[in-house]
Amino acid sequence: MIYKFKEYIPVIHESSFIHPQAAVTGNVIIGKDCYIGPGAALRGDWGQIIIEDGCNVQENCIIHMFPGVTVLLKEGAHIGHGAIIHGATIGKNCLVGMNAVLMDNVDLGNESIVGALCFIKQGEKIPGRSLVTGNPGKIIKQVSDEMLAWKTEGTKLYQQLPEECFESLRPCEPLRKLPENRAAQSASYKPYKS
Repeated sequence: MIYKFKEYIPVIHESSFIHPQAAVTGNVIIGKDCYIGPGAALRGDWGQIIIEDGCNVQENCIIHMFPGVTVLLKEGAHIGHGAIIHGATIGKNCLVGMNAVLMDNVDLGNESIVGALCFIKQGEKIPGRSLVTGNPGKIIKQVSDEMLAWKTEGTKLYQQLPEECFESLRPCEPLRKLPENRAAQSASYKPYKS
């Protein structure tokens, strides 16, 4: 659902898909080819949220801030299932892993990867191409060309997903029996192996 808050109405490019079970509220600007998954809450009531082109915010993510703060997801940012971004800036082509938490005034440098369940404390400045894991988050190494290529390929799937959702996502009644000729879905994208 899209909600006006005071005088602020979200601005969403027509090529971006916002799942009907997501909540986008107030001062939120979403660029081209973005995907916002079910259960995501983008709450621009106290500050502004800017999501640049080609970003995805997956299921059950929360994006919010303290009053007067702008949250910025730069082009190609990939926010994994259940992550929380609170008052942070996410650099271009970054990956924030599932259930990670990035606190206020975090500046995540371009092409960085944050591991699942990582907690990055308030005010941290993470240089570009850093791999960050743990609680509290620590830089453990630089993102390799191979890791970055894997991340970029995965984000491309999400950049294609809005168009696929517009074309084929519809509410329906479930089948009560599995059809005999139902093909399994497969993707050529595989989990990263270090």
